[in-house]
Amino acid sequence: MAVRSGHEAVVRVAVATLWAGPETVRPVDAPALSRRTDIAGWISGMSADQRVGDCVLSQLLLGERVLVEQVRPDGWVRVVAVEQPAARLDPRGYPGWLPLDQLVAPADPAPADLVVSATVTRLHDAPFGAVVLPDVILGTRLTCAGPVRAGWRPVRVPDQEQPLWAPDTHLAPAPNQPPSATEVLTVASQLRDVVYLWGGVSAYGIDCSGLVHLAWRRFGVRLPRDADDQAAATVPVPLGAERPGDLYFFARPGRRVHHIGIVTARPGPDGDRRMLHACYTKRRVLEEPMPADRTATLVGAHRVTDSLPA
Repeated sequence: MAVRSGHEAVVRVAVATLWAGPETVRPVDAPALSRRTDIAGWISGMSADQRVGDCVLSQLLLGERVLVEQVRPDGWVRVVAVEQPAARLDPRGYPGWLPLDQLVAPADPAPADLVVSATVTRLHDAPFGAVVLPDVILGTRLTCAGPVRAGWRPVRVPDQEQPLWAPDTHLAPAPNQPPSATEVLTVASQLRDVVYLWGGVSAYGIDCSGLVHLAWRRFGVRLPRDADDQAAATVPVPLGAERPGDLYFFARPGRRVHHIGIVTARPGPDGDRRMLHACYTKRRVLEEPMPADRTATLVGAHRVTDSLPA
């Protein structure tokens, strides 16, 4: 069945990049546009300044659902990413543009009972076989297709007639209960030193709110995509009462939230604070004491509650 306006579709590539518009795509972005994306090559081929342009809005993982709004003759599709809440932009999800070749009409629904727990994995045509899908990212949901064989597990993948195979140690059962703050912080720490990519949600490049979104997504918690929406969806706690796994939010006077970090330690006796964050200025994910310039724009600490939708 073809991808059609007014219907849902699913992502068929390991990582699909959501663009502000077809006209914003640059020559350097070619590896992110094909039917078999090369996200690692794309990011490594960009300069630090090219990684922070506003052409990229977000990224979607293999199997992620979108609502198709428009299919253009030139092979571009306007979509709403329904699994990435974005109340400020669209109550249905995050809007943007994708190449048509990166989507496929959904097959009969089957429960996704596995999640990628490795930072990155690859899917093969057989145990120890050829790679069919590289760069499958932490947090990607997959459906088990049979028992483990020689340390490999078969999984169902959109647009693949036969199951593909992943190392069983790279997969975990899809969670059925909220995670602890320690579990989330451990997952987020797996992404330390990943380069900063505006709009990124992958283990090859990520931004501050993408780091938070992906860490909770690994456990089936659907946090909004952008920092200001994440602030609205979480519960404030008094500064001084924050604990590891909570969130710090930052804003300039009279402006909405522009940055977010994950608390990694309780505040010190002098109010010293530490956080894990994707840092725009240092262009990578790092855990550090909160710098003075960040402290000056700190507007609150929040906690993710068990009541968020999965």
